Amino acid sequence: MHLAGFTPEQIRPEDDRTLLRYGCGLTTVVPRATAQAAELSRSEIELAGDAFRQKIEHYAPRHIAFLGKMALSAISGTRDIHWGLQAEPFGGACAWVLPNPSGLNRAFDLDALVSAYREVRVAVASAS
Repeated sequence: MHLAGFTPEQIRPEDDRTLLRYGCGLTTVVPRATAQAAELSRSEIELAGDAFRQKIEHYAPRHIAFLGKMALSAISGTRDIHWGLQAEPFGGACAWVLPNPSGLNRAFDLDALVSAYREVRVAVASAS
């Protein structure tokens, strides 16, 4: 997020709440901790989807980014999810799908991650 320009300095994972200072927040669809997304079943995500949509509607962010395709696919029932800005909003927010920055995701190198995240930052800045 720092390299994409969301924050003026790199933020340590344990200080993730400081993202709020920069107009960013983090949340999860399924409210239980996991080490890997593979620990979540599609049905568990589907069951959590309505509550998650209500949460987004309540807090009303202008933009939301899903990290990886799995959650949005499960919630929406759409198998053909593409990277980037989605045609349909989610919970009233412009929805984006970005590559997950997990070290387990070897399909995207650092430059590709930064480019994808920067695209969101630029769109958010120009919409403000």
